[in-house]
Amino acid sequence: MSVISRSALESSSLADLHEIASELGLDGYRRLRKADLVVSIIERQGGDADAEVAPDEDVVAGAQTNGDGPVADADAGAEADTDKPARRSRRGGRGRSRTRDRDPREAEGDDEPAAEAAAPSARSTRPPRAARENGGTRDRDRSADRDRGSDRDRGADRERGSGRDRDREGPTTGAADEREASGRVELLPNGSGFLRVSPPEPSDDDVYISAAQVRRCELVASDEVDGPVRPPRRSERFPSLIRIDTINGRSADEVSVGTKYDDLPCTYASERLSLEAEDDPTLKAIEWLTPFGRGSRVVIVGAPRAGKTEALRRIAGKLCSQDELECTVVLTGVRPEELAEWTDTSLEPITTLGLAAAPDAQGQAIERAVETGRRVAARGGHAVVLIDSLEQVAEPVGRRALAAARRIVDGGSLTIIATAREPLGGETTVIALDVVLASTGRLPALDLAASGTIRPELLVGDKGAEAIAEARAVAIRGN
Repeated sequence: MSVISRSALESSSLADLHEIASELGLDGYRRLRKADLVVSIIERQGGDADAEVAPDEDVVAGAQTNGDGPVADADAGAEADTDKPARRSRRGGRGRSRTRDRDPREAEGDDEPAAEAAAPSARSTRPPRAARENGGTRDRDRSADRDRGSDRDRGADRERGSGRDRDREGPTTGAADEREASGRVELLPNGSGFLRVSPPEPSDDDVYISAAQVRRCELVASDEVDGPVRPPRRSERFPSLIRIDTINGRSADEVSVGTKYDDLPCTYASERLSLEAEDDPTLKAIEWLTPFGRGSRVVIVGAPRAGKTEALRRIAGKLCSQDELECTVVLTGVRPEELAEWTDTSLEPITTLGLAAAPDAQGQAIERAVETGRRVAARGGHAVVLIDSLEQVAEPVGRRALAAARRIVDGGSLTIIATAREPLGGETTVIALDVVLASTGRLPALDLAASGTIRPELLVGDKGAEAIAEARAVAIRGN
């Protein structure tokens, strides 16, 4: 390569100077300022006796020899602050602290693609093969170091995360911290519950029961339960039940393991539910003309203002006074004024959702109440779920609720009594109310032609069934 004069070098672009330095084999040329690079190229060419411009004394004083040529000291303070942005841009945007402790040759290898992108018209040059191989080896070593460092960092993160979880959960509880608790179950609308150690009043010693345990052990309200308890964690207020050992004096495994509710044999209702309504003409007509019993699927239908809610409230008031029945009231999509009227009865609704409630929320409330009734019936008890109403929920939700009602052979029963605009299908008793009779005050407002009970003779006997058919015929002829 011919010797290039100082003036020609100074008039050349930085990209051309880098190309020349690469051909001369200068180390660390990419880290030099233009003036330093010109001096290094001249010295590598053997010196320039005809130099027109002498190198800056400050620059020469701040340079040191490394290998074959001068290399700028990364830690030296000779460079002016105004040159720092330019130096960072020439290094591909990397900060000074990133390259302070690195080998200049490593920086050279890393910055080569950036320099090539900055000067696409420059003549392509490649370092000697040995340099390429050494650079590839260094790259592989650095990659392995980064991988090992990442593994160490991930391990440290996992340890820190585990420590945070332990701090959040509080101190680890051992067998010594566990204690036994026994009491009566009280279920909440969301499916979880509490173990009341001093029923029926709540206390600070009550134990929380998760919804998963309620479902797994098929707990129902008033069950007598005992089991080990752990102390509350940092974010908890009450201690929690670890597991359930016994339910009503029997092993929890025996109670929870058995035939599924839907697989239990069932039959038509044969025990009529008495309403004892001598002074109420509407309830008296319902009791004798549209009878229903334990395990019936009852729907009270009619147009708005026909009195469906009032009839259901009166039925609930009569049934909740019977000790052998476990009654539950669910209000979904009712008028705000009707919510307060239910407090006049001796049965308080477990769920009250007004007209603005979403249909999904109403459906979930109904399904939770029905699920509790299923567990009562499976245990041999007699549950009654009263729903007002099924008008705003999806039809499949209403059908599932009605389908759960049944009388289990040699067992308990679940009775569903709900209000709706029209029959859903599958009811064993339909109580139809006439809006014209109700609006004019002619009670009972029962539409006998649209009402009816399947197999009424099982509830009122053959003579009672004949009397019902005759009364219906008279009503039809009168219309």
